[in-house]
Amino acid sequence: MPELNVLNQKITYIKIADEDYISITDMLKSKGGDFFVSDWLRNRNTIEFLGICEKIHNPNFNYGEFAIIKSQAGLNSYKISVK
Repeated sequence: MPELNVLNQKITYIKIADEDYISITDMLKSKGGDFFVSDWLRNRNTIEFLGICEKIHNPNFNYGEFAIIKSQAGLNSYKISVK
């Protein structure tokens, strides 16, 4: 995949039908590594945003599994793997 170099941080991107998509993960890693990414993924607003994107763009989106994840997001016991 092509990469951008922003403040000495490589950020991958992809072009689909004249639209550019950048890697949010690459951007977050530049701020604090995997810990920052996992912390960001624990946020309920982030989970809701990702769910909306999946509903729009993924015809095979697993609504049942997402409902379970969404119900746990934001709780202290909630953890999601960066990988």
